[in-house]
Amino acid sequence: MIHFSPIGLLHSPLVEKFGIPRQANLVPIHAQIHCPAPYHTSEAWTGLAEFSHIWLLWHFNGNKGTATYRPLVRPPRLGGNTTTGVFASRSMYRPNPIGLSAVKLLGVEHTATHTIVHTEGADLLHGTPILDIKPYIAYSDAIASANQVYAQPSNQLPVQWLLPACSSTYSLTPHDKHCIELLLSQQPQPAYHNNPARVYGMRYANVNVRFMVLAHGINVVDITSI
Repeated sequence: MIHFSPIGLLHSPLVEKFGIPRQANLVPIHAQIHCPAPYHTSEAWTGLAEFSHIWLLWHFNGNKGTATYRPLVRPPRLGGNTTTGVFASRSMYRPNPIGLSAVKLLGVEHTATHTIVHTEGADLLHGTPILDIKPYIAYSDAIASANQVYAQPSNQLPVQWLLPACSSTYSLTPHDKHCIELLLSQQPQPAYHNNPARVYGMRYANVNVRFMVLAHGINVVDITSI
């Protein structure tokens, strides 16, 4: 039996799975990893701030119900209806529900009870258990000749804020508004949905963003506090 204990928990404005970027570094989300004792001692973090990026190994804690191992999965980038092997994907339906993300390191902060690792670009749900942190080594981790087959960047759609959504954005910081626009521009709805009249809802921090997906772009129709 192999047992892992998390070294910390991630704090992020991405509070539900719907809308989370499909890969890291697509949206400059600011997130913090809070690491309690015994991992909060400054000695354990000596030298990490000299790296610009880090690897996060994490647990798919958002898996619910039937989210267990499946040999065939349906990646969103294949439209949600075409299958591929689980080991040819980054699906949550793995034998061991472990994820891997490379993110930008913004800084390391020490308090009396925690070390807080500030990051940018995490594609993780709020409350995700972090199993380990490793430095990103550019000369060996970045492979210029790599082929990713179907995992290509999606076409981004322009985002328009309609009234009353426009008048409601005063409560958002410019950074949060920018992140919301990037999240929506990547079309977070299921790939097989094709109903321009449908209104979707996406939670971000303490707001609910309601939007429609049209052929020419994304229309934000409302935003409310939660």
